[in-house]
Amino acid sequence: MSLRGLTRALLLALACGAAHAQPAAADAPRVLRYAFPVAETGFDPAQISDLYSRTVIAGIIEAPLVFDFLARPFKMKPNTLVAMPQISEDFRTFTFQLKPGIFFADDPAFKGARRELVAQDYVYSLKRHYDPRWNSPNLYRLEAVKILGLSELRQQVLKDKQPFPYDREVEGLRALDRYTFQVKLAEPAPRFHQEVLTDAANFGALAREVVEFYGDKIMEHPVGTGPFVLAEWRRSSRIVLARNPNYREVLYDEEAPADDPRSQAIAAQLKGRRLPMLDRVEIAIIEEAQPRWLSFLNGQTDLMERLPNEFAPVAAPNDKLAPNLAKRGITMDRSPLVDITLAALFNQDNPVVGGYTPQKVALRRAIALAYDSDKEIRLVRKSQAVPAQTAIAPLTFGYNPALKTTMSDHDPARARALLDMYGYLDRDGDGWRELPDGKPLLLEYATQPDQSSRQLAELWEKSMKAVGLRIVFKVAKWPENLKASRTGKLMMWGVAWSASTPDGETFLALAYGPNKGGANHARFDLPAFNTLFARQGTLPDGPERAQVMEEASKLMVAYVPYKLSTHRIVTDLMQPWVIGFRRNPFMREFYKYLDVDPAIREREAK
Repeated sequence: MSLRGLTRALLLALACGAAHAQPAAADAPRVLRYAFPVAETGFDPAQISDLYSRTVIAGIIEAPLVFDFLARPFKMKPNTLVAMPQISEDFRTFTFQLKPGIFFADDPAFKGARRELVAQDYVYSLKRHYDPRWNSPNLYRLEAVKILGLSELRQQVLKDKQPFPYDREVEGLRALDRYTFQVKLAEPAPRFHQEVLTDAANFGALAREVVEFYGDKIMEHPVGTGPFVLAEWRRSSRIVLARNPNYREVLYDEEAPADDPRSQAIAAQLKGRRLPMLDRVEIAIIEEAQPRWLSFLNGQTDLMERLPNEFAPVAAPNDKLAPNLAKRGITMDRSPLVDITLAALFNQDNPVVGGYTPQKVALRRAIALAYDSDKEIRLVRKSQAVPAQTAIAPLTFGYNPALKTTMSDHDPARARALLDMYGYLDRDGDGWRELPDGKPLLLEYATQPDQSSRQLAELWEKSMKAVGLRIVFKVAKWPENLKASRTGKLMMWGVAWSASTPDGETFLALAYGPNKGGANHARFDLPAFNTLFARQGTLPDGPERAQVMEEASKLMVAYVPYKLSTHRIVTDLMQPWVIGFRRNPFMREFYKYLDVDPAIREREAK
């Protein structure tokens, strides 16, 4: 069989779930195969917010800054920049100078010309988030730092109902010359460059010609300067990235911590290799955990990213790699995911669970106390998580490991007492409580059809039944629930939120009023919280900022816009032919730094 035919056979075997991987020739393309548990939504940075779409597009388009893949503590470094940005003493002016000679991947939008990355591309790409046409779920991140003139321009566009004037210059965002752009803010934002311009998935550079060429189909046609291009996309089924032949010379030069022998070995082995080392990345969408696990065991996938919880006791008993897997040369990486699982978000615009009166807050507190987070950790997550006291996750600034709150409490008796006190009584004797005005009380919880979601739904049902609250479940695919949640159409939903930088502000953003429809799916809007959130954003890192963040965190606990549940621990497994994997929670495009050895894959398959 020819190499081309052999490659087709390998792809077919993966797609069909064949029981055994086909052997690969020693000189076969270097291909990484793995699976998402949730479908993507698309690939336009101005329109996406989900983890899986962001993971793909972060390898296609580029931000000015990037986190070093191995460095701990986490460290930023220039990506498309000549050097780190110039920052004014008052943290209001940020100046970025691009490296000349960086080019976009070839695309029909460029009409055969070679297109260089210039400063105006970042200016344009940031402006797109203010354009009402794209309804950006990440606009809140830019409006929070108050770029001079852009929010006002957006409001004028909304008022006039006119197309967004991209050519109109504003004081806060402009290109100074071909390779230099500058951002000016109304208030100090010491971490603006970290919070925004390390995020390739949402704030990387697109060329204006590409967006105008594809129009409303831009979600299907991401074109960037990154190491990969989108080679194939079958929605909710298969995504293929291929090496970008226009990618500039970038050599592996990551800094491993001195106290981490494994990272030291990776850095030594790969130092000086040109990136990307992979020819292709093939991603399947496999929502159910068992087939995703079996595909890894059978060698059909190379990386078991985020081992499903139900298989953790088998693959990593007592948090150590099982001997049978170690014998096969499989390796394990285990680390905090740096996230918060929201067992429930409560839509504050919903007449049943929303509101700020003592009566409404009491209902949410009772629901939170009735829900058994400990059982979630033990039974559903198989001990691959720790209880959350506030929204702020470990490994981010603002996290206080000594803080204990009621958010981790499971106390059905206290929940029943709260419900009784505020008039949520069973008036007709049917075993279910009614609203204080006597009307039926029915909780509606949005969920997904996968096994983990079903287990969580069972836990919710038992927890609510124990305190006399009736709950029903509305099942839909995750992208559908995401869309409904963003528009305020769900009463309750369970979801997770991950940090993109080592800073706790991203978790507080979940409750900031102006973020409704963006990060703030609960649509929570409390003036006291909003004031604290705005204040911490202007302070440099230090004790004062940490104290303000903790005060804000406690308001989230007190008003319960979310039932905060856990911070997850993630286990990743790699086949022996995968080289270089270490989880960096702030690096979506980890595959940029990996290699796959086809010779080892062929040898192990025999």
